[in-house]
Amino acid sequence: MATRRAKVKDSTERILAIDVGGSGLKAAIIGADGQMQTERVRVATPHPCTPDQLVDALAKLVEPLIKQAPPSLMSIGFPGVVRNNRILTAPHFGIEGWHDIPLADALAQRLGGLPVRMINDAEMQGFAVIEGHGIEFVLTLGTGAGTALFRDGELMPHLELAHHPVSRKGVAYDEYIGEAAREQVGNKRWNRRVQKVIGILNSLVNYDRLWIGGGNAARLTIELPANVATVSNDAGIQGGARLWHPKSVRETRQLPEANERIGRFK
Repeated sequence: MATRRAKVKDSTERILAIDVGGSGLKAAIIGADGQMQTERVRVATPHPCTPDQLVDALAKLVEPLIKQAPPSLMSIGFPGVVRNNRILTAPHFGIEGWHDIPLADALAQRLGGLPVRMINDAEMQGFAVIEGHGIEFVLTLGTGAGTALFRDGELMPHLELAHHPVSRKGVAYDEYIGEAAREQVGNKRWNRRVQKVIGILNSLVNYDRLWIGGGNAARLTIELPANVATVSNDAGIQGGARLWHPKSVRETRQLPEANERIGRFK
């Protein structure tokens, strides 16, 4: 199956990278090094939105990019639980009609059958910023709160911490530090909430590094611990290159070259 076996061949590879967000859809053509080879394009995320409507919106968004720099691979970051290229949950799009959806393959077929890999959007952003050593955690601050966990550069099983209670009242991370909460309580109080969450995650994960991304990372005014840093919102697209690295995702670990650590994929 092409979506499983294909990988980045060389530095001239072009990858269509798509970042699906709760408020915006973004895309660009990037190289195997993650550098953008076209400008980033963006449109507002349609609401309400069905899977078919999202495929239509994405196909229209990327059409000029494909004409400008035809890609050979595609990477998609999606705000929900993604497994085996299928969407299991889509909290920002609704419950009805969003379970076990083959969105990646549907879009790939619309675009001529490109080999495609899709993961959670926070995980794809993490691939662009992690250093590959120890336990690294990614927290994205946008419409909601996204999370991703890496160990020595390898993506760990996804935990939907955004929907885990963070207060005694049962308020989840999404509701506590998401965009709606920031607008409701104001930026100063929202910053204090993010500071509290950083402490909780440190106790929960014992991370070596915490990377904070997403559109609202730029709104942080608190002093961050030495092992915590904010990253560019473009990382959500740039991580699409690392998604095709054979040692990045669990499904590729059976490749002999990766297991033998001969350095071919460094």
